[in-house]
Amino acid sequence: MADVLIYTKDYCPFCHRAKALFDELGYSYKEIDLLAKPQKRNEMVSMAGGKTTVPQIFIDGKHIGGCDELYSLHKAKKLLPLLK
Repeated sequence: MADVLIYTKDYCPFCHRAKALFDELGYSYKEIDLLAKPQKRNEMVSMAGGKTTVPQIFIDGKHIGGCDELYSLHKAKKLLPLLK
């Protein structure tokens, strides 16, 4: 199973939506809440190619993007192959 990493902020509805999709699919993920760990923000920005919004999602170290990109991958039936 793939390693999923999601940078979030607790109040972010897009973060909740992205996590809900992984929960619905039955895939676990590691979450880094930037409100609880603000020192991780620079790490996220660097890994995400300068993107500063949340969520930022990575599957096996590959940057997927945010919630919209995640749902686009799922709709195109390309997400599940990445997770296996």
